[in-house]
Amino acid sequence: MAKISTFDDWVDLFQGWQKDIGLDYPELKQYQFEAKYGPLHSTEIEFGAYRGQARWQRVRQIPDQRAQDALLNLIVYQGDTEFASVEQQRNLFIGAPTEYDRKALARVMTEEMRHGFQMCHLLIGHFGHAGRIEAQKLLERRAFNAERLLGSFNESVENWLDFYTYTQFIDRDGKFQLQMLSHSAFAPLAQSMVPMLKEESFHLGTGNDGLRRIVKRGRVPLRYIQKYFNKWIPTAYDLFGTDFSSSAHWAYVWGLKGRYDEHTNAQPADLDTLNDAARRLYFEEVNSLIQSLNRLIPEGQEKLFAPDIKFNRHIGQYAGKCFSLTGEPQTAEEHARHLAAVLPSPADIAAVNELLAADNDWIEPKGAEAKWSPL
Repeated sequence: MAKISTFDDWVDLFQGWQKDIGLDYPELKQYQFEAKYGPLHSTEIEFGAYRGQARWQRVRQIPDQRAQDALLNLIVYQGDTEFASVEQQRNLFIGAPTEYDRKALARVMTEEMRHGFQMCHLLIGHFGHAGRIEAQKLLERRAFNAERLLGSFNESVENWLDFYTYTQFIDRDGKFQLQMLSHSAFAPLAQSMVPMLKEESFHLGTGNDGLRRIVKRGRVPLRYIQKYFNKWIPTAYDLFGTDFSSSAHWAYVWGLKGRYDEHTNAQPADLDTLNDAARRLYFEEVNSLIQSLNRLIPEGQEKLFAPDIKFNRHIGQYAGKCFSLTGEPQTAEEHARHLAAVLPSPADIAAVNELLAADNDWIEPKGAEAKWSPL
């Protein structure tokens, strides 16, 4: 790619990225991308060592170079997830079950692109040469080449069961991350989160609604749905980061990233367990959503559940450890057999693809007047 000097140069690269990954669809071409900023909850820094001081409007106002570098890193990682998710979902337009679902996919993808656009607007507008370099690199990595920065965003999204599970659980992690960044002492980042959170709620509603429609229809065997839960939810646990993270510790001390429940949690922050505290809140929310799905399953049938936090982890204290889907320790041999049995196998994926391609009777239809729930 050519080097960039201005944001307009980056926009040219962005349009080249869209073409390169095959986004040749009218719904995506018609969208006018823009940077959006919302109102601040408070003009003062809410927590950490600089609590009570005015939020920073410019990077040079941040008194610690390490904090400036950490802020850059937070924005890069957020932007990387946005472009990656578009790459993962790019092949779903062919085979959308209904026009309703196609429009939902188009909106999810355009908003994810806008979120990536927003992060690059921050990088180029506030971080000089380093920001321009990072904004360019966000368009050079590819999820389908396993080059994205976080594990979930290098996984394949091959069908609409993948998509609904992804938007229910991976986008839900995104809601947590955006909410934590909405407390940032860097005002332009905090202001960016306000419209992003509103848009993200649509993505969550799309996933929740899609899974409910699938379960209600009863055509997709529950064992397949559970296997896709087993695939995606542990990757979402990993997205919260390592346990006892020094990066999370200092991001809080510097006021860059708050707790998910910062405005309602009156307890002092435990700086050594910030990531795990957010992960536990996520686990509770996911369990509640799955129980709601279970109420749609007829009596006598197996119920869906969230994998244990220790299962199939690649980040943190359980990374590479042998725990079952329900959290029991296993030998390496037992674990290998267990993973083969509980994750989508090539045969499972082929069966799901065949079922979804046969007709559109695998999902409840939606009326033209239907609204999405912003769970």
